[in-house]
Amino acid sequence: MHKTIEPSILYFGTPVVLISTVNEDGTTNVAPMSSAWWLGWGCMIGLASSSKTPENLLREQECVLNLPSVAQVDAVNRLAKTTGSNPVPRSKLARGYRHVKDKLGLAGLTAVPSELIKAARLAECPVQMEAVLQARHPFGGFEAQRAYGDDLEKANITAFELKIVRVHVEEQLLLAEKTNHVNSDMWKPLIMSFAHFYSLADGRILPSTLAEIPEELYRPAEHMSDSRQAGSAALQEPSQISQLAVPLG
Repeated sequence: MHKTIEPSILYFGTPVVLISTVNEDGTTNVAPMSSAWWLGWGCMIGLASSSKTPENLLREQECVLNLPSVAQVDAVNRLAKTTGSNPVPRSKLARGYRHVKDKLGLAGLTAVPSELIKAARLAECPVQMEAVLQARHPFGGFEAQRAYGDDLEKANITAFELKIVRVHVEEQLLLAEKTNHVNSDMWKPLIMSFAHFYSLADGRILPSTLAEIPEELYRPAEHMSDSRQAGSAALQEPSQISQLAVPLG
């Protein structure tokens, strides 16, 4: 029997992401989050509007989405309840957050240069995605004092639309015969569900009908590129098969 409830959060389980951005003084800010999803070579993330990451992202127009595995869970946990904002936003102060300038040092993570953007990648994370900002969308429905759609510019949450322009993956996670394909049996993302950390169980639970479709048929274009660059290949005609980029729904 189902029961009607009103949970405080709806975090039913998504991958943890460590977002690295450039501070105004050129140093690196790192923020853990799990409100993210991907479609094709695009990604949507949701962040508290008053946090340091949105400030950096709006100013620099870029970030790196670093995906930790279960091996980096301690580093992620050390970053919890920290913020690069100084002073600490009131909403975070009430939840026990503190300001930390050197997030890399606190977490024991190593910054390495990206190839197309200024924001650094995190060497310890098995997957690193360089991304550029496409759009921002004030996200309503969180504040009880206003109806959804009202006064959106003051929304406490902002959704950011990102374009992935370069992907770096640990070689051992790739299929030997298909170097552009991740071996899903090897990749063990760190999952957050209702504020707790989890891992994926070993092995596939059922042969997937969707996996029968060749992965290449989902490729949005021939190559990734940064559309901010003049003459970018991103301006090329979309792939004839890009219409298949939405696998479900």
